Amino acid sequence: MTTTATKPRVVVADDSALMRRIVSNLLVRGGIDVVGAAKDGDEALALCERERPDAMTLDLAMPGMGGIDVLKALRRRGRPPIPVVVVSAFSPTQGARAVDALAEGAFELVPKPSGRDDTNAFEQSLLAKIRLATRTRRPLLRPRTPPSLTETENGNGNGNGNGSHSYSRVHETGTGHRSEDGAVSGDGRVAAIRPRPAGAGIPRALLIATSTGGPRALAAVIPSLPSPLGLGTMIVQHMPAGFTASLAARLDRSGPLTVREAEGGESWDPGVALVAPGGRHLRLAAGGHTTLSDEAPLGGLRPRADLLIEDAAAKWGDRLTLVVLTGMGNDGLRGAREVRRSGGRILVEAEETCTVYGMPRAIVEAGLADEVLPLDHMAAAIAAEANR
Repeated sequence: MTTTATKPRVVVADDSALMRRIVSNLLVRGGIDVVGAAKDGDEALALCERERPDAMTLDLAMPGMGGIDVLKALRRRGRPPIPVVVVSAFSPTQGARAVDALAEGAFELVPKPSGRDDTNAFEQSLLAKIRLATRTRRPLLRPRTPPSLTETENGNGNGNGNGSHSYSRVHETGTGHRSEDGAVSGDGRVAAIRPRPAGAGIPRALLIATSTGGPRALAAVIPSLPSPLGLGTMIVQHMPAGFTASLAARLDRSGPLTVREAEGGESWDPGVALVAPGGRHLRLAAGGHTTLSDEAPLGGLRPRADLLIEDAAAKWGDRLTLVVLTGMGNDGLRGAREVRRSGGRILVEAEETCTVYGMPRAIVEAGLADEVLPLDHMAAAIAAEANR
């Protein structure tokens, strides 16, 4: 673990000597201690074993042991693995590999610069993500123990989704108390908030927002969702342009729900989940069909989940369920306020299964969450929300 008095220690892995030099120099200028540079996966693992760095940058296309194999090897180790920021060029093949790496547990993704104009953006993005990775170092590549779970069943009581369920999940981080409405207490304890209303058979629109750690979280949730699902599903995953098509294709192969990158002009479809394309805002027109916008990034983000959430809340009102998974920052908070005002429902991922507890935390601390769920309970909760 790093401290304020110690520079973060990082290993750089890339088969290109030029990229090793560029990345290393960039990190050193940013106050990072580069403790080793590897030209292939075997060297990267050996350096990690010897230096025990706080993070690693990892190219995916390397001779011998490639980046995906390195991630799998790190995951197999008994000790908490090292947060990995993938530094990858973009092509259809590399995009698919990058998404696979994120689903394998890589912390974040930074596209390699394609020209001089991209250099400054590359430097800022890589430094920000390396710093975040070293601050939040935790066992990202191993399954986590779910939080305590108490399930109270109302209705037929058989627990198979035919009745109404009220879930109470409590994350113990201190010795404080839980308020009657389940709000966060001053000591940090997080509880599920509002019981799920009774009733069944009324389809709902679903919207999922996520950022850092999202591909891994989506890979855990989407395969378990049924098709058809409510009125339809839309997903905003913060990701660079060009990579979201590969994410959608990977998720599409994983389960019964069809997953596609949005192209604009689509209607809500119970059998389809649409993924916002990287580099563009996904919006809803007055009739409810999708549009793509090139308006400026909002808070540095394009796509911005808040914009789509606000549009969806205006269209669906109390028939919208918002799901906020792992991610840095507070995207989704502004939209969640509109969901609450419209009578919709809000589910968030519990801290103990988040890669970064930022977006969910903002919702919980604002008192807007209806349920706080560990990742392994999220798919069942979403399916129950879809037709309650």
